[in-house]
Amino acid sequence: MKAAIISLGSISSKLTFEAMKKYFDEVDELNIKNIEINLTGKEAQVLYDGKPIEKYDCIFAKGSFRFAQILRSITAILEKEVYMPIKPSAFTIGHDKLLTHLKLQAHKVPMPKTYLSATIGAAKKILEKVNYPIVMKFPQGTQGKGVMFADSYSSASSVLDALSALRQPFLIQEFIETGSTDIRVIVVGKKVVAAMKRHGKENEKRANIHAGGVGEAYTPDSYTAKIAVEAVKAIGAEICGVDILETAKGPVVIEVNISPGLQGIMSTTKIDVANIIAKYLGENTKKRTDTEKTNGTTKIFDDLGIDQTKKQIISTLDFRGARILLPEIITKISGLGETDNVEITAKENYIEIKKFNVN
Repeated sequence: MKAAIISLGSISSKLTFEAMKKYFDEVDELNIKNIEINLTGKEAQVLYDGKPIEKYDCIFAKGSFRFAQILRSITAILEKEVYMPIKPSAFTIGHDKLLTHLKLQAHKVPMPKTYLSATIGAAKKILEKVNYPIVMKFPQGTQGKGVMFADSYSSASSVLDALSALRQPFLIQEFIETGSTDIRVIVVGKKVVAAMKRHGKENEKRANIHAGGVGEAYTPDSYTAKIAVEAVKAIGAEICGVDILETAKGPVVIEVNISPGLQGIMSTTKIDVANIIAKYLGENTKKRTDTEKTNGTTKIFDDLGIDQTKKQIISTLDFRGARILLPEIITKISGLGETDNVEITAKENYIEIKKFNVN
């Protein structure tokens, strides 16, 4: 089997790339910056370094929100030809907090109260009725960037006025006090394979490792694990990071990351997450290729007029003098060879041939 990982070449991607070598015959590391999409009236092509991308059995594509459109394009064009663990739509949904929350809402995954407004005036009306403190977020951004906190209407209104100059949409979300801690879990397939509790540094609301937070190994309870898996399923991915807050009313999902960093959680938990991901990719690629081979064989039999349940074939008889030459496919199915003794039963419009056992 042949696989490729498409990424920006982060440490996490390189760890996964090296692990994939154990489960695939050949693995290529492709830089997303060297990929082009060629759209014509007849077909769409994915190019790498100006040439059509090679044929792969598995492609694991990942990258930041800045590459969401090209990641979606790559997977949309190739999804019928190759196994990929992330659906095309997931690159749009997973890189947009608003779309993520809409999907979580639709799948009844618990999350903090979230608001979106079309105008500054409408946003200020929201600010008048929410409980403080609150969180204000840009829909796009990772590693805690683009997240602002306000502890009163006046401070929130000032942030709002500043944001209006940027002409960007933003979300208003209730702030849940957890002592600057959250839970990061990694979901692979239908299981949580690793989890850690992150603690933000002093005077820092964000618990992200990239923002200076520290982590400790953590084992989520079954309900927390269940909502993490549901969150990943909701956005259409099989491999994801999920950020969760523990509240008095239970866990709530605050973010889903389709390109999570691995070095922090691997170092904290001592779990080789990269290897787990690589093994999962290998197993699912094999399932797909085996299914394709089976389907291909079925099509050949169908084209030949063979009923596989009865091992029958519709054909004319090939007479060679006083003998009848059987089609090669029949001898292969039956397993009969030249040295086998056979018992032949014949009557009008009917011939039966079966191996004769001397004993």
